[in-house]
Parts: sequence; structure tokens; C-alpha cells
Amino acid sequence: MSPLATSLIICVILIGGALTGALLRRLVPERHLDTHTKDVVRLGCALIATIAGLVLGLLINSAKTSFDAQSDQVRQLTANVILLDHLLEQYGEQTRPIRNQLRIAAAAVADRIWNERSSSNTIYLATTAGAAVEQSIRSFTPANDSQRLYHSQAVQTINAILQARLALFEQSNVRMPTPFLVVLVFWLFILFVSFSLFSPINPMALGAIVVIALSASGAIFLILEMYQPFSGMMQIDSGPLRHALASLAP
Repeated sequence: MSPLATSLIICVILIGGALTGALLRRLVPERHLDTHTKDVVRLGCALIATIAGLVLGLLINSAKTSFDAQSDQVRQLTANVILLDHLLEQYGEQTRPIRNQLRIAAAAVADRIWNERSSSNTIYLATTAGAAVEQSIRSFTPANDSQRLYHSQAVQTINAILQARLALFEQSNVRMPTPFLVVLVFWLFILFVSFSLFSPINPMALGAIVVIALSASGAIFLILEMYQPFSGMMQIDSGPLRHALASLAP
């Protein structure tokens, strides 16, 4: 389910919590809603609100940190691909076939990370083309000191590219744990029940509850979106990497 659909469902659940509180207010005998009960419920909900607020803040910070880290990895991957192409060009004319293969491999990796053409053929191409480039570079036999220098730097760069590729593949599948989300929504549901448990709902109060529900579900939407950095509305742009591939010599 998409983050937008999930957040909208959560928004409906929270508004339903407020309506549930209004219903309980009518069903529960008046003697059970005295001042002492109000104090207990309000103190308990204040504790839940504090915990929920801290958890939401920490989750947003964690998701934003992860999103920024993966964005940096994409930029570093782009820079390393351009650098590797430059090193191969400086090594000699005999590396032109490998450079062409590098461009194909990098395009396949981009398709795989962003799931723009997710298929078994794309996965196979991203794996085999990258392995062929790595094997070709490692099998070089430098003929002079200059080539030995470029070969050493190329090996280091291909290692960095492989590490970044594996990290991006793994992180592209990271999701917010469902039990964690369920518990967080339960806390928020209890809070919304308390909003209308002791006070009648009028049009102004209902409008305020809807806005608060949208704000809370919007925070969860941001968290879910940032946990999916290669899809959705807030995805990391693949344009810089693809523009870099277009600039590589054929």
C-alpha cells in the first residue's frame, strides 16, 4: 500500500477515534465521567501524547537522515561513474569497449534502483554487465607506470561503486515495521477518543479534530515517504545520474 493511501486510512481512523469518544460519552453513565475520572484520563493521555510526540519526532529525524544519506550515496555513485570513465579514457584507447559496457551497466543499475523498468532482464543486465566491467578492469595488464597508476585508481573506484550499489539495493527495500506503525496509530487513536470523551462535538470542534488528524497522518506520510527514497512523491531524482551517463563518451 502506498504511503498516501496508508496516511489517509490513518486519518480516517483518527477521526473515527474522536467519533468513538463522542459515542462513549453518550453510552457511559454520567457517574463514570466525574472529575476524578477526567483527571485520570487526561493525565494518562498527556503521557501518551508525550510518548507519541517523541516517537514521531525521532522517526521523522531518522527517516530524514536515512533519506539524506541515500541521496548523498547517489551523488557519490554518479561522481564515481564519471571518474571511472575518465580513468579508463586516460588508460588508453583499448578501454573503449569497457567504457561502453560501463555506460550500459550504470543505466541498468539506475533502472534497478528506481524500479523504472523492474524486470528479470533488468536485474540480470545490472548484475552481469557490472560483473563484466569489474572483471575486465581487474584483468588489465599495465604496460607502464602511467597505466599502473590509472589501473590502481580504477580498481579503487570500481570497489567504491560496487559498495554504493549494494548499499542502495539494500536500502531501497527498507520499510517502516508494521507493528511499530500499528502501535503508534493505536496511541493516536486513544488520544482522539479522549478529545471528545468529556466535551460535546460542535462544528468548530469537529473541524479542529479533522485538521489535527490530517496533521498527524501527514507526519506519518512524510515518514513513510522518506523510507521509500526511490519511489513515490518524494523520491530521489534519478536525473543527475542519467544525465551523467548521457555525457559519457560512446
